[in-house]
Amino acid sequence: MPETTPPFTSDELAEGTIDTVVVGGGAAGLNGALILARSRRSVVVIDSGYPRNAPAEAVHGLLALDGTPPSEILRSGREHVRHYGGRIVLGEVVAAEPAAPSADGDLRFTVTLADGRSITARRILVATGLTDVLPDVPGLAEHWGHSVVHCPYCHGWEVRDEPIGILATGPVSIAHAYLYRQLTEDLTYFTHGTDLDEDNRARFAARGIRVIDTPVAEVVNDDGALAGVRLADGQVVARRVLAVLAQLQIRAQGLEGLHLPVQDLPNKGRSFASGTAGITEVPGVWVAGNATDLTAQVGASAAAGALAGADINRMLAIADTDAALHAAGPSPTPHV
Repeated sequence: MPETTPPFTSDELAEGTIDTVVVGGGAAGLNGALILARSRRSVVVIDSGYPRNAPAEAVHGLLALDGTPPSEILRSGREHVRHYGGRIVLGEVVAAEPAAPSADGDLRFTVTLADGRSITARRILVATGLTDVLPDVPGLAEHWGHSVVHCPYCHGWEVRDEPIGILATGPVSIAHAYLYRQLTEDLTYFTHGTDLDEDNRARFAARGIRVIDTPVAEVVNDDGALAGVRLADGQVVARRVLAVLAQLQIRAQGLEGLHLPVQDLPNKGRSFASGTAGITEVPGVWVAGNATDLTAQVGASAAAGALAGADINRMLAIADTDAALHAAGPSPTPHV
């Protein structure tokens, strides 16, 4: 994104030690920050300005906000967080690591940005999201989020009744095909080097899903619009839409110093491991949204951020009480 057109106006980075720094300014991060700010916690959101759903024209399947552009949801979310005293800082985290605890033993973390600025926080919420790694098919990426889609619940209604192709990336694409068959009667499944057993071929045939085993060589355009795919043998198969389940890769750059545990999900990708309310094995660090739930839509990510924010506030309240008790010193000896 060009430096001359920042995605939003950045707040100043807070000085001193704050309650929580949120790494990631999507739905999960902003909703977590909102809960914390409304609880009168000092909170700073570090947002790199590269949301995963930026190519999409609208968010769908989100009650009361269906059809709203992603940029508008983020703009409104930042406004809400700021209304309660939270700060939104445009920046890229290059390092995050534990720091020396406070005198009373409370946790501390240092987060450093690419421009050299740093901030100290008592707790961290990681909500960096993920990146979709598309198959290496020429012409595919340029239609991502428009004619190349991944989620039938996010984009399915908008591509209903179109000639749709499933570009398989593994066994998980089989279930994908049945979901898109609900949306169109003209569905073609391109195995593209993946396995498709006889049972599923029979099931596809029963549902009228055409199967093509010849690998896809490239996406064909017609005046900038997706017109189909060219196979390795030169044949062109007309399609208006391609559905593809990309490999999902968490955005973990700059977070290595936290030593967060990760988990591999077969045929999907890798995410940060977390428990209830996004708590991790690393004391003082929570995760929320697609960074830990690869398939969460915007609504689920926002809800996860809220749960994490509430849990962080709960733990901070306990730490505040411990600090007050420490400051009060030993209890006086009771009279007999």
